[in-house]
Amino acid sequence: MAPYNLLVTRLQKALGVRQYHVASVLCQRAEVAMSHFEPSEYIRYDLLEKNINVVRKRLNRPLTLSEKIVYGHLDDPAHQEIERGKTYLRLRPDRVAMQDATAQMAMLQFISSGLPKVAVPSTIHCDHLIEAQLGGEKDLRRAKDINQEVYTFLASAGAKYGVGFWRPGSGIIHQIILENYAYPGVLLIGTDSHTPNGGGLGGICIGVGGADAVDVMAGIPWELKCPKVIGVKLTGSLSGWTSPKDVILKVAGILTVKGGTGAIVEYHGPGVDSISCTGMATICNMGAEIGATTSVFPYNHRMKKYLSKTGRADIANLADEFKDHLVPDPGCHYDQLIEINLSELKPHINGPFTPDLAHPVAEVGSVAEKEGWPLDIRVGLIGSCTNSSYEDMGRSAAVAKQALAHGLKCKSQFTITPGSEQIRATIERDGYAQILRDVGGIVLANACGPCIGQWDRKDIKKGEKNTIVTSYNRNFTGRNDANPETHAFVTSPEIVTALAIAGTLKFNPDTDFLTGKDGKKFKLEAPDADELPREEFDPGQDTYQHPPKDSSGQRVDVSPTSQRLQLLEPFDKWDGKDLEDLQILIKVKGKCTTDHISAAGPWLKFRGHLDNISNNLLIGAVNIENGKANSVRNAVTQEFGPVPDTARYYKAHGIRWVVIGDENYGEGSSREHAALEPRHLGGRAIITKSFARIHETNLKKQGLLPLTFADPADYNKIHPVDKLTIQGLKDFAPGKVGNQGRRWTSQPISPRALLRGEGNGGGSHLGSPPSKPGPTCTSSREPLFRLEGPLNSPGNPP
Repeated sequence: MAPYNLLVTRLQKALGVRQYHVASVLCQRAEVAMSHFEPSEYIRYDLLEKNINVVRKRLNRPLTLSEKIVYGHLDDPAHQEIERGKTYLRLRPDRVAMQDATAQMAMLQFISSGLPKVAVPSTIHCDHLIEAQLGGEKDLRRAKDINQEVYTFLASAGAKYGVGFWRPGSGIIHQIILENYAYPGVLLIGTDSHTPNGGGLGGICIGVGGADAVDVMAGIPWELKCPKVIGVKLTGSLSGWTSPKDVILKVAGILTVKGGTGAIVEYHGPGVDSISCTGMATICNMGAEIGATTSVFPYNHRMKKYLSKTGRADIANLADEFKDHLVPDPGCHYDQLIEINLSELKPHINGPFTPDLAHPVAEVGSVAEKEGWPLDIRVGLIGSCTNSSYEDMGRSAAVAKQALAHGLKCKSQFTITPGSEQIRATIERDGYAQILRDVGGIVLANACGPCIGQWDRKDIKKGEKNTIVTSYNRNFTGRNDANPETHAFVTSPEIVTALAIAGTLKFNPDTDFLTGKDGKKFKLEAPDADELPREEFDPGQDTYQHPPKDSSGQRVDVSPTSQRLQLLEPFDKWDGKDLEDLQILIKVKGKCTTDHISAAGPWLKFRGHLDNISNNLLIGAVNIENGKANSVRNAVTQEFGPVPDTARYYKAHGIRWVVIGDENYGEGSSREHAALEPRHLGGRAIITKSFARIHETNLKKQGLLPLTFADPADYNKIHPVDKLTIQGLKDFAPGKVGNQGRRWTSQPISPRALLRGEGNGGGSHLGSPPSKPGPTCTSSREPLFRLEGPLNSPGNPP
């Protein structure tokens, strides 16, 4: 540092300029690598600054932090049309990250492109295919054996096409990104819905489907609807039992699971400084549960501290010099503003069955009694990509240590999932892991595990009503253990630990007492722990595979008889005509997440085999006709049967079909299989009241029409036995996109719908041809459906 300061002083005297001008000159000349693993790929704050200045001059107004980073990555900042919530932006992300379950299909699609190398730094992370069963080491060995074919494919594909490969056991993708790849101002896309975790380090990190990732890896500009910006102003400071998790649990209760759709949530205000960097990541991570495009925090000293502790002080120093571009402008405008006083915020617990059903911890017990939810907690689970940092483990250990001091252990079963190999090794060294074991916990592998349904649960039978509490992010029906009667609640790791010790939802650690082994009552004190280790992190085992400089001899083989992997074939081409006599496969009642459309858990093993995984299509969706899941009427045979079987029957008999959906269809995971499967089995359109962002994009990418009702009430006009004809598709006009593919785009259109069937009087017209395309038609004499924005497909529209 001394030579740098000396040089600055000499340049100041020689040039007669202020220090920050000199520092900027030096930083622009310096080349700071994006990560230790890619020493020749550099952070381009200079380009970010240049693009921001171009856009600022055009818009002539203060910019939010979100706008600075997003617009700073525009492909053509001088000419890009920019209107929040309206226009589609063409962006140039800095990097791509893929988890192993989605990477299989993404890499299969990239192989189909014929390109020799990825165009941007990219990584694959093995975290989804490890099932929690016996404990960390045993489960990891079992996963390596069971998934050897898939791991070999991903490793060889990474080596062939220049993609870094993190082996199984390395940790959860989002923790690895935070430790190694995220930085202030980065634009990163990842094939997992919780990619926004990187917003805790001041980056715009967005979850996408595999086809979007392939576009970026192929060097094609990535399209995103210009997001609105929701501001969350934080005042006061966190203290006591209140944690960063409570911020997003509170926000979820305010905005609900769809309130953030189409928007970036931007946290700001004086309260931000009371939250650790990993705590900010927790808040951004779970922003996926409100439908937000992503979430972000402004660069501050907590981020600098984390960057330095994770060996990236050079990035922190560079960020310091460009800080004006890494924080919002004073006076910037938010489309919606929420204010939260952290000093008044109480610990929360959300659930069951949806992450936006918010309760203060002090009240959840009485609510559970009233609603008939089981009070006894069968299992407490801490970890996951949302809450598995060193600070999270330390605060949980602080609670456990108090119980042990009074001779107590957990009344509930208790599991711990470290976020990464680095976290695992460090909490082992510092004693946290042993404390958590002593209180009754089992340390699982560094992987997603029960959070995504990778849990071989033995303590209950399917259909048995029970309660679990987790520090995870998502708690949809059957999400964790495939049991629809499991009432899952999400909260902070320290609250999970306290509740697991008490064994009941009626326990409030802030006011209630426990009875020690000696019969004396005591109250748990609010936990206190270091946000970062006092010593350096212990990196643990080396789990990273660098792609070779020369991959010309590298082979990537997929056996034609494999049950896990399948090379992709092009979908059938659209004939350019309107879609006539479409059969309704299912009219879905209520919530339909990507878990309902393409279940995870045991189905994860087929994520690289499109035909096999299509056997789970919509098996979790409830059919409005009979109130049952995975039971639909075959319109030809009139018999009820599983959804995938019925879809295959229609496909084999040349019957094209559609799905009718409810609100926020496709919320949850980024898995593009929920779009690939219906396309593969003959689907042509998905018609809903509204879509979740990622799923709508995935449908477009795979050539399925994602249509929304012009009037949501029109959902009630359609009977499951109806047939639909969609007219007006000639408004689509094909156009070139670079040299890599075709783009099918339209202005917002409103295809006309003709309904035939018993439910609507046989052939009654619910729509008339529009005089001109328009997205606001609502009456029965106007088009019933509408499609907005570009339709991008690696294959062809339907």
